[in-house]
Amino acid sequence: MLVDKTVEAIIETQNLLLSHNLVDPKTIDNNIHAVVIGSGIAGLLAARVLTNHFAKVTIIERDYLSSQSEPRRGVPQSQQPHLLLTRGQIILEQLFPGIKDELATHEATLIDWTADFKWLLPGGWNPGFSSGITSRTCTRNLLETVIRQRLFSNKKVEFLEGTTVINLLTDTTQSFVKGVCLRDSKGVEVNLNTQLVVDASGRKSHAIKWLKNLGYEVPQETKINSFLGYASRLYQVSDDSYLDYKALYIMPKAPTNPRGAVLYRVESNRFLVNLIGVGRDYPPTDEDGFLNFAQSLRSPQIYEAIKNALPLSPINGYQGTDNCWRHYERLPKFLENFIVLGDAVCAFNPVYAQGMTVAALGALTLDECLKKHKRFSGNGNISLGLSRRFQKQLAKVNAEPWLASTGYDLRWPKTEGGKASFVTRLMQRYMDQIMIVAVKNAFVYKLLIEVIHLLKPPTVFFQPAILTQVLKLQVQRLYCRS
Repeated sequence: MLVDKTVEAIIETQNLLLSHNLVDPKTIDNNIHAVVIGSGIAGLLAARVLTNHFAKVTIIERDYLSSQSEPRRGVPQSQQPHLLLTRGQIILEQLFPGIKDELATHEATLIDWTADFKWLLPGGWNPGFSSGITSRTCTRNLLETVIRQRLFSNKKVEFLEGTTVINLLTDTTQSFVKGVCLRDSKGVEVNLNTQLVVDASGRKSHAIKWLKNLGYEVPQETKINSFLGYASRLYQVSDDSYLDYKALYIMPKAPTNPRGAVLYRVESNRFLVNLIGVGRDYPPTDEDGFLNFAQSLRSPQIYEAIKNALPLSPINGYQGTDNCWRHYERLPKFLENFIVLGDAVCAFNPVYAQGMTVAALGALTLDECLKKHKRFSGNGNISLGLSRRFQKQLAKVNAEPWLASTGYDLRWPKTEGGKASFVTRLMQRYMDQIMIVAVKNAFVYKLLIEVIHLLKPPTVFFQPAILTQVLKLQVQRLYCRS
């Protein structure tokens, strides 16, 4: 275990806080205790911002946590690729100053996403040049461990491991959350009082069940599933001197070529290779099938890189990649002092690498909402309407990444859950032109990378200079046809 804490010890600490024997209520703005459900990336970042507003933050995790960088049962996708986009790297450094250097000490690879990244777009390979758009690539396990250790050293944060939240506790009117009912690994159930509960428990969140049991409407769900599957493996490459990249992406080409792959460096000079198949064309997880799939891609580069490389792990498959948005922001009434964020609200197809960075944006949104409510209430207490305001603000954060993810998934003929609207089809065609122009135009390619890394909004593609480049391409095509 990361920390030896029992339920009883947590409650004893909380009771001391509540009695004001250990803290000055003026110092803590009357907000004594917050609970976060789940210790994934979303939960850890939420806990960090909650320390700005609460005297104590308890992270409740059903797994037992290791101090080592290794997979855990509650994150079945942990052995698959997880990329922290540049915007996410910036936010992480803001929340945990010096964490970029700390990742460097663990040999996480620094990648300039226009110089060190080779991308086979629909129109060809990207141009290569330095831009300073950087982040560090590593396994999710390492990133989560480094963040967790930062919080472990924070005196305001406690981890409660091997424990499950089985229900929410409310006031007599069932309008406000007042605590959570917990069950530990021995089956012992206790109640834990709190002023705020944040559900960051991921795709398998029980928030809908809890709200339904309290008589609340359940949120509508939007699901768009392109039936994309992964197969991933770690390799040690004995001689990588011939490689002119640190990361490589062979992009599936909709609607006819559903196969693609990603290769990138992670800590300890290893490569994580991820084969991708859309529309149930799932990559095999056996030795020969894995290599044959790599050989079938529209470029041989990944196959050439791994055919003689030393495997360091089994081949791990994963198929839980649907886009799912639970629309808490649309509920006519919401339970006060209860907040849902991360994949528990909006989970993206992970192939677009948006999840961790959007979780970081969600944490910043929570921080801003809490600051505003402190100002509005005057006395620092969590005020009426925080939950509703946060869910609406989070929906705005999720909107652009959702459109990017689902917009491309809707290109595939076997996708279920929705149809591309007329406007979406126009955008798809326009983005096709952008990607073709980007292959030969460094300015356009840099903009494309900035949008992908959530540094700029997609509206930058409609500035006059870009529209001119797209029009030139159309004219050239018409001229060639004539």
